[in-house]
Amino acid sequence: MEFVTKLIHAFSLKADAFLFMWAIMTTGVFALAIVIERFIYLTVRQGTSTELFVKNILSFIEKEDIPSAIVLCKKAKNMAIAGVLKAGLEDAGAGAERIKNTIDEAMLKMIPRLEQRTGYLAVIGNVATLLGLLGTVYGLIMSFAAVGKPGIDAAQKSELLASGIATAMNSTFLGLSVAITAIMVYSFLRAKTQRIVDELDEYSLRVMNTLVERSYKTHKYHISAAQLKEGVGLHITHNNIKIFTDNKMIKEINI
Repeated sequence: MEFVTKLIHAFSLKADAFLFMWAIMTTGVFALAIVIERFIYLTVRQGTSTELFVKNILSFIEKEDIPSAIVLCKKAKNMAIAGVLKAGLEDAGAGAERIKNTIDEAMLKMIPRLEQRTGYLAVIGNVATLLGLLGTVYGLIMSFAAVGKPGIDAAQKSELLASGIATAMNSTFLGLSVAITAIMVYSFLRAKTQRIVDELDEYSLRVMNTLVERSYKTHKYHISAAQLKEGVGLHITHNNIKIFTDNKMIKEINI
């Protein structure tokens, strides 16, 4: 209890290094705000039923009900996977290459949103530690300066020095407390973010493959009978059809 009282007293204007104590507390408040915002975004908003959500999307695709799949994504707009899949579903009628590019682009836009501001916690952890050490050094300087004044006997000097060192250590204690907490939460949020990114990779690839397969099955190619006369050749790849005559390409159809 006495320790808590002294720690609170270290914030008073009369205490040595009180500026550093308030600076450390300010970094702690910023860290707390980031933690709350990131926790809500990564845990509450993302939900826990990602697999079920993707199964419902795949079910709509198999039923050729793309509009309902898009509506479901709009309803779950806070989920990262919903934003990525919605982009791919909106281009479901395009070719395979277009679908892949759209989903890849959506992924590149979504990942920075998942990672934003989390890195500040690591910075705050380092800054809080350094502020704590700086506050302690400043407090020690002030304590030794006070002890060095003339007219103070040896017993008083020892008492003043011990009291000054104890007070100066408060900033180190507070700085390390903020730093350790910030770094631990940073590690948790980084792990949570990585799990979400891994899920994005897995489920977006699954849906993309389904959409691409659907595109291959439903895409219609119209080649006139006049082009398929003797001497005309076809070169079919995964994303286009090329028509040749006399070793010259006369038409290319993108899938």
